[in-house]
Amino acid sequence: MTREVRAVDAAEPEAVYRALREALAGGGPAVVPREAGAATDKAGHGRGERVAQNVALVIETSGSTGRPKRVALSADALLASAAASAGAMGGQGQWVLALPAHYVAGAQVLVRSLAAQTEPLYYGAGHFDAERFAALAAEATNDLRYTSLVPVQLARLVDAAEGGSRAVEAALRRFDGILVGGQALTPALRERAERVGARILSTYGSSETAGGCVYDGVPIGTTTVREVDGLLEIAGPTLAEGYLGDVERTHAAFHEADGVRWYRTGDLGAVVDGRVTVFGRADNVIISGGEKILLDRVEQLVRAVAGLEHAVVVAAEDAEWGQVPVVVAVLDEGAVAEGEDLLRRVRARVAEGAGRAAAPARIAVVAELPALSSGKPDRVAAARMAAAAGDEEA
Repeated sequence: MTREVRAVDAAEPEAVYRALREALAGGGPAVVPREAGAATDKAGHGRGERVAQNVALVIETSGSTGRPKRVALSADALLASAAASAGAMGGQGQWVLALPAHYVAGAQVLVRSLAAQTEPLYYGAGHFDAERFAALAAEATNDLRYTSLVPVQLARLVDAAEGGSRAVEAALRRFDGILVGGQALTPALRERAERVGARILSTYGSSETAGGCVYDGVPIGTTTVREVDGLLEIAGPTLAEGYLGDVERTHAAFHEADGVRWYRTGDLGAVVDGRVTVFGRADNVIISGGEKILLDRVEQLVRAVAGLEHAVVVAAEDAEWGQVPVVVAVLDEGAVAEGEDLLRRVRARVAEGAGRAAAPARIAVVAELPALSSGKPDRVAAARMAAAAGDEEA
């Protein structure tokens, strides 16, 4: 049996919420939240398209590092994820939606709200503003209150709280749990957030796992994570059905072993005594001067340097070494004034933590870091900026 597919403008999260309610109940079409302004057929959602009856939600991945995929999620997977999250967070409650509904983290805020039978509060479109978010958070009335953020949003809230905003500090303290995912949460930002009273849970997962399935390094619900040849694989009830219209990529990502269905994440990592550590994307590795460099690790070390907390590290072509890491960052006046001294400090920090070959070749200063609508860095655009800056210097 099959069901129709319905594209819903993610700029209207209330409409996505209503459509998901019908889809999860089995009485409505599968929902495809689409980015505001995107043509219905841009992501291949043509009229008359049908999916398997159990598919309730289709998420198009961000394509932050490559070609997007269309992930098909069943109602069972979505509700299993919501139940696991509630179990890990201490119960169901009211959610504040501050993420785009066309990304899995935003869509799952709506699913969790439906499972809890609560009406979410919607931040809506526009630039993320700490005071506006705080005013919205103050409207939450449920005994348990939650939200889901990406690190850059959390950083803006913490900056405002540390800058003296009592409203923002109260908002951070008001939540019983704040999920932070989408990219790595630095220890420094987490420490600052907790210092102003925020209760943080760092999440790991993807569209293929119906969102976060590992909280603070521990798999939630009945999720299982294992390491195979240095790569993480995930099993459990939250796994996607596969990729719509792409049998080859589905077979490459999902496989069965000993009667268990596993998802190959493509992430380097380890599992020790049940705790999961993620090192970075296996496809975000370069060879520089014959040595393998994990750019995600370089980025973690760079972000530990004052003034570079939001920097992005990308690969750049180099005539001598083949490829080298390059830092793309917005710098304040003090950092700009440091000039070569800042680069020396960055190189020393990275060399100490990841080896001399991993030390960034340069810092490409930009007016604004490119970002996807989810808040994640647009690494493809950042790499183009780094290349253009390198050409200008040459």
